[in-house]
Amino acid sequence: MTARRALLPALLIVALLLAGGARALRPAPAETRETLYLFGTLVEIEIHGVPETQARAAIAGLGRDLQQMHRDWHAWRPGMLGRLNAAIAAGQPMTVDPALAALLAEGQHLSCLSGGLFDPAVGGLVAAWGFHADTPPAGAPPGDAVINALLAGRPRMADLRIAGTEVRSVNPAVQLDLGAYAKGAALDLAADRLRAAGIADAVLNAGGGVQVMGRHGARQWRVAIRDPFAWGVVAAVSLRPGEALHSSGNYERFFEAGGVRFSHLLDPRSGRPVQGIVSASVLAGNGALADAAATALAVAGPEDWPRVAARMGVTAALMITDDGAILATPAMMARLEPVPGGFPAPIEVVALPDPSPTPPCP
Repeated sequence: MTARRALLPALLIVALLLAGGARALRPAPAETRETLYLFGTLVEIEIHGVPETQARAAIAGLGRDLQQMHRDWHAWRPGMLGRLNAAIAAGQPMTVDPALAALLAEGQHLSCLSGGLFDPAVGGLVAAWGFHADTPPAGAPPGDAVINALLAGRPRMADLRIAGTEVRSVNPAVQLDLGAYAKGAALDLAADRLRAAGIADAVLNAGGGVQVMGRHGARQWRVAIRDPFAWGVVAAVSLRPGEALHSSGNYERFFEAGGVRFSHLLDPRSGRPVQGIVSASVLAGNGALADAAATALAVAGPEDWPRVAARMGVTAALMITDDGAILATPAMMARLEPVPGGFPAPIEVVALPDPSPTPPCP
């Protein structure tokens, strides 16, 4: 199949689909919305069914929490993660706060499940390609010598040693960049914070990720997976309470040089941007898992992604290849809802293999 259109500039992969769904016959309960800028993207919060004063108070508290996460988890600005990277480079341990320690342990586990295709320890490669800044890089890609030198250090999340809140690395080449799953983990924590504030129904949208709580009145929260080739959507999905949908794609962040597009999605094995997959979307009950798995499946490529999905415990995934083919697992196909005009291309259903026996992940 040939590509339907040339790729568009960076887009929000998952966006709220406001049309459709059952409508309540009674007046809709109050809706309160707020938008914050965090983790290099806009974070939209919509709370449903409570008085605005209660919603605003919950959003204010959540905003403070998210700002703290942004400061502590950002690898390239002064903060806790930056200090930890400096300590690792110096061969020293460092005590971090419990939230960051838990986040790193979760990242270590997810990296193991992915077989290393998702690996936040390759921050040196992220910086070499220029994807550490909020703005797209400019200029030529890094040379082979630079990439090969970084690969020679073999940084891996498995190099971390986490004991309570003390973190160290047995490999000074590790440089942590948590961008491939920090949004998903942050939305997990945000949902917990809203529940603690008495909020039952809400949706949080952070760029390529959506996390939902409860329902939107009489219907489920309904979101759309954006088409990476055109101004439109591939399909809609009605999310059940507690579900998260995350997408990664080579049209989120990229730069072009010499007529070639270089994506921010880097393959830890080659040190270079992924090829073959334009967009990967994962539906799961955990935002960090969905976020990390979307990256891992994109890195795995058109042939190997089913094996990696099975290994990570992902059952619902949608993949779009660079030639326009749309692939979905049976569980995802059962959840996809066509939008007006139908699916942009036939969807091939791909069964997942049984997970192969692997050593247990910590």
